[in-house]
Amino acid sequence: MLTMERVSITSRGKKIVDDVSLLVKQGEWLALVGESGSGKSLLSQAIGRMLPRGMEVSGRLMLGDCDLGSLSKSEMRSMLGRDIAYISQDYHGSFTPFLTIGAHFKEYGKAHGVNREECKRKMGDALDSVGLTSGMESRYPSELSGGQLQRIAIALALFLSPCLVIADEITTALDSVTGHRVLQLLASRQKETGCGILFITHDWRTVRRYADRIAVMKEGVIVETGGKHRILDHPHHHYTKRLIESAPVLGRGLRSGVEGGETV
Repeated sequence: MLTMERVSITSRGKKIVDDVSLLVKQGEWLALVGESGSGKSLLSQAIGRMLPRGMEVSGRLMLGDCDLGSLSKSEMRSMLGRDIAYISQDYHGSFTPFLTIGAHFKEYGKAHGVNREECKRKMGDALDSVGLTSGMESRYPSELSGGQLQRIAIALALFLSPCLVIADEITTALDSVTGHRVLQLLASRQKETGCGILFITHDWRTVRRYADRIAVMKEGVIVETGGKHRILDHPHHHYTKRLIESAPVLGRGLRSGVEGGETV
């Protein structure tokens, strides 16, 4: 579904992301892991042409048969939300304080040509899918908890059933219990919609529970990719080994416990 071929990102002549090739399949949860500053978020921003000014992308980015690099700005904007959706760790920044939750959905639908009646129906379904009542639509972001806002951010991201969801450290600002519930919700919605997920994180516990495959990034380079079981039980690269060993819950790999449980 999403294909990256030799993607590089440069800033002032310096390569920040170097020759990355990755594949996210339909219905797959691909975890992109690595230390802060390794280039994970920049790579994800390059997909939607959302990089900071002054950064340039080379290589090929394909969503199905569509060459994302060949799209105009207006064509790219129309794809964001409809075909590609982002969920950010800054869930507060995803909302306009003076607009109600319902107004956010209406603006989102209007931007993609959804009529008022269809938007209202979809909004009710979207809120229900994340365990929130339709009465939530009259409330303002400041009236809601962090967990509620992040769930609404997921509902908005999946509002138009995109084929690719990019989730960047979406539980970082949440407590562990709320974060776990948010990820369970995202996994449930993925099964319903069949979307592919590019999941950016440094938390190996969430990788163990939810990922299908893992890509490990170090200093702008993908050093290792593979299925979750293979990477966690038999990492090849010394950097991957060091990352796993630094996470006590994963230090001995999946074989020492039960996959999907609370401890290993």
